[in-house]
Amino acid sequence: MNIRVNNVNLNYEEYGSGKPIILLHGNSESLDIFDKLIKNLQNNYKVYAIDSRCHGKSEKVKNISYELMANDVIEFIKLLNIQKPILYGFSDGGIIGLLIAIKEPELLSKLIISGANLNPNVLSKTMLIFIKITYFFTRNKLFKIMIHEPNITKNQLTNINIPTVVLAGEKDIVKYEHSKLIADNIKNGVLEIIPNENHGSYIIHSEKLYEIIKKYL
Repeated sequence: MNIRVNNVNLNYEEYGSGKPIILLHGNSESLDIFDKLIKNLQNNYKVYAIDSRCHGKSEKVKNISYELMANDVIEFIKLLNIQKPILYGFSDGGIIGLLIAIKEPELLSKLIISGANLNPNVLSKTMLIFIKITYFFTRNKLFKIMIHEPNITKNQLTNINIPTVVLAGEKDIVKYEHSKLIADNIKNGVLEIIPNENHGSYIIHSEKLYEIIKKYL
């Protein structure tokens, strides 16, 4: 399905019925990464899986930033009149989730994020070098935003007043100390480190993710 929000056409899919939950993928991915998660969620939840702007089947527009993508989802929720959804976001989707909870403290009922970061400098040095080299050769704007964004402060995190679960893999590109910092600066923040997993190994086309998050839903 398609919907026009914030001057962009977004592709999204709906599944199941019940309490609403929104799924947001990471950089250079699409909603398809959540195929296994959706299969498990749709029996008890109304699932909205969204392709972010410039991703998947959504419109490829000139401008992209985490702020714009957060505003896209805020308008999506309001336009479809989705009442107090849970939001799960992976990587870039987690950053977008944090921004939504900061901008609109009453919009969501709960936030669950995996492998999110507040600024680019906390990523592993290897990943940062890879991103910069890839951008140098491709000039792909999806990599450009990871070099310069996000820029979320600890003070902004204190605006989040909903229950928030911060997940990260034991071998994540986001350092443990940073994931802990995020959870510690959110009033109702909880941190869980997933043993033996990397940034996306327990998420992308994985049955593991549902088993991890179901206790928080």
